Amino acid sequence: METKEATKKTPKSSKKQLSLIDAIETVIEKSEDSKLGKELFKEAKREIKFLADSYGISETQAVLFCVAMEKGPRRIDFDDLARYLNINNVRMLQYADDINALIRRRLIRYRDAKDEEQFDIYPPVVKALKHNEVYTLSPKTGLTCEELFEQLNALFSDLYEDAIIGDEAVLESAKLLEENKQVEFSKQIHALKLTKKEQALVVFFCHLLVNKEDDDIRIGQLEDLICNKSEFQRIKREFRTGEHILFKQQLIEHGCVDGIADNNRYKLTNSAKRTLLAELGVNTTDENIANLLQPQQLTAKELFYPTAISNKIDELTKFFTQEHYLQVRERMSARGFRGGFACLFYGGPGTGKTETVYQLARRTGREIMVVDVPQIKSKWVGDSEKNIKALFDRYRELVKRRELAPILLFNEADAIISTRKSGAQNAVDKMENAIQNIILQEMETLDGIMIATTNLQENLDNAFERRFLYKIKFEKPDAAVRSKIWQQMIPELSENDATTLAAAHDLSGGQIENVARKHSINVVLHGEQENPLQSLLAECAAEHLNNKEQHRRIGF
Repeated sequence: METKEATKKTPKSSKKQLSLIDAIETVIEKSEDSKLGKELFKEAKREIKFLADSYGISETQAVLFCVAMEKGPRRIDFDDLARYLNINNVRMLQYADDINALIRRRLIRYRDAKDEEQFDIYPPVVKALKHNEVYTLSPKTGLTCEELFEQLNALFSDLYEDAIIGDEAVLESAKLLEENKQVEFSKQIHALKLTKKEQALVVFFCHLLVNKEDDDIRIGQLEDLICNKSEFQRIKREFRTGEHILFKQQLIEHGCVDGIADNNRYKLTNSAKRTLLAELGVNTTDENIANLLQPQQLTAKELFYPTAISNKIDELTKFFTQEHYLQVRERMSARGFRGGFACLFYGGPGTGKTETVYQLARRTGREIMVVDVPQIKSKWVGDSEKNIKALFDRYRELVKRRELAPILLFNEADAIISTRKSGAQNAVDKMENAIQNIILQEMETLDGIMIATTNLQENLDNAFERRFLYKIKFEKPDAAVRSKIWQQMIPELSENDATTLAAAHDLSGGQIENVARKHSINVVLHGEQENPLQSLLAECAAEHLNNKEQHRRIGF
């Protein structure tokens, strides 16, 4: 009685919840010899709909996927599906679009994208099924730039492995960019106004650099992306000759081996890297030889000059303010003069040349592009010329993009503006002459502000001297100025002591700063002195070697 009573109280059980494997197994059983007829979709309605909804595919595609699972997971072809379903091969061709949809959904993949006869089940799909899980694709919208490149890596990996054909990769890469317009990379690619195939080539180059660190591309690496053989031959020819639109838009260029251009190797230009891949912080050659400083990064300093120099610096400061700068440019242009302004600051070490440039930039709100001159001289002959050209290309881009033209600073430029070597025979001399010739040409067409500093003005090449509009000689400060510098550097110093130090030692501003720094160290180590004058005089004496000034730049 108890058992019967219990039975009465038990609710009617619902249908057993489907698992993916159960549903696939049922569809496989009922689809054999079914000819994909209506009876199959009626008898396995629940299972087919469950699979279609789970994977986001059509019901016909769900059946084809199940049959592929049964005949696979490897080396499946249209004949296998046709025999299992008991339909002829001609009719089977009408389901080619459904097979392609399963490939786009990454449920199956071609064994060889150039031969669409055979395909496999995508391995991650099988792995997920073992845990009764649906293999899902990563989200493809709302991506960051890093996530977008992860998707591109997966896409082009499928291309490498022949899981998709090139035309499919072209469309999918275009769709990825379209669905992620918020990413700066997508915006820059769309701004190029290229065809989808041209766009895919640029994206492919960017993928190779970002995901594979490959900046030395051979034409064979592009072949999988271009399905049409005659089209590939045309692109190959245009790449070799540099006539392709990607060359014309300065997006890619020929690679270089030991300084010699090789028209069988290709790479993104530095300009393309900066424009397209700015979000990812990809370094370019010219960024390694020039550092861009923001005006707000520069520490304010009061500088003291002899009266003549002070007047010239005040004039430059006034000129570099945007209002006067634009007025002067307009007047120069109206009279047919060049629009660029090149300045030379020359004089002994420690006289304030470099710091003056920094303060000019800070006061007028201009960025400084500081060139590392030694980095320009690459050990590989030929690279140096490319480096200097890339440097000026980058500066031109900055001038175009910025409201205020930055200052291009060649600091301690003795090595590149000194007298050119006549009758140069060896490779190094030829390279140095080539660098100088490029700089001279660039100065002729300069659109912006260039400042060079040098300690050795007597070696200045005449051609450079003619091209510098402003030439300011920085001299050691006189006693009155030195006294002010002493008081600025060591505020606790009395006026009399500052005057005594200024009169006793003919030091540059940089040398005075060096003594002041050593004084600060001594205070920390030994405490404040009641009368520091004697120790400061001793430190001043140490700034001279054999009664000659040190020639090492002290940093002022």
